[in-house]
Amino acid sequence: MYESKSSDGMSQAMERHWVEETLHGNKQAFGHLVKRYMQRSYYVALGFVHNHEQALDISQEAFAKAYYSLNRFDLQKPFFPWLYRIVKNLSLNEIRNRKNRTAKLQNLAFLDFSHTVVEEDRPLEKEELKKEVWQAIDSLKPAEKEIILLREFQEYSYQEIAEMLEIPVGTVMSRLYTARKALKEQLKHKVADLI
Repeated sequence: MYESKSSDGMSQAMERHWVEETLHGNKQAFGHLVKRYMQRSYYVALGFVHNHEQALDISQEAFAKAYYSLNRFDLQKPFFPWLYRIVKNLSLNEIRNRKNRTAKLQNLAFLDFSHTVVEEDRPLEKEELKKEVWQAIDSLKPAEKEIILLREFQEYSYQEIAEMLEIPVGTVMSRLYTARKALKEQLKHKVADLI
């Protein structure tokens, strides 16, 4: 049987072992999965909700949901794509329920715009550029936004994205091409005005 490995070498077999141990009552085994994937789940949530506290809450809630739904997890598949779908669904629920849409632009510190031509001595323009980029991303179709966030901001491979979204790699590439094109079209006039 083919055994996939995570990017840092942790095998799917180890994940499977931890899941099985958890299902047999060993709560500490689930702690290994939490430790392994808490940061990744946080950044997935942050990519959707753009708010530190909400992203923390969502990632913690996702692990609670995963824990109580673990008996439905397919042991033949990697753990993170399954967890990703839980985080994504919770994030989308949060966005739907959010009263104040402007809160989405508060925590963009993880974006690095140092490579842009906005001068360092023009911090207002740099912040405006971040705001324009996020507004453009938020205006994309949900599937396009998701692909952009996963590939461009969280730097997942095409294969990892395909596993998380349960779609072929070719579809990932096609959606990414379409999303980049749409984003570029939306930003070309706005960014030119800021620079």
